Amino acid sequence: MRKTGSLVVLLLTSMSLQAKDKPAYERGELVQMDSAACGYAEKDGKTLAGEIFGTEGQHKKTQETLCQEYVLRSQRITYRIRPKDDKHPSLLPIGETAVFRIHKDKLLLRVPETDGKEREYIVLSMTPRTDVAENQAATAHANR
Repeated sequence: MRKTGSLVVLLLTSMSLQAKDKPAYERGELVQMDSAACGYAEKDGKTLAGEIFGTEGQHKKTQETLCQEYVLRSQRITYRIRPKDDKHPSLLPIGETAVFRIHKDKLLLRVPETDGKEREYIVLSMTPRTDVAENQAATAHANR
């Protein structure tokens, strides 16, 4: 009885001490940055007195807001991504290599040449790279 108890404790301890695997990162190149319309910012002209007395000043300033969209080209797929944090997006260097991973519904990206922080991005589109498939087919055909 004592042996089985110690065996169970030993197994549970060893299972809890196992290290988690580090997340696998893919490499990609930041090819392009565009500014795309992502909504409108409205500034109301209402005042406190206008609210109280019912004489609202209907002065609304509407300004189109622009968001950064990046093209990230990996070995097999081209991603169009947008920062998840619209209020404080960081500017990424174009032409640099980035490492990324996809976790649940977001793309987590790090650029080692900058601060190396992992930031969240929304994937807008994914397109398979046709130039890679054509090069692989041509190489396979030449090797025959």
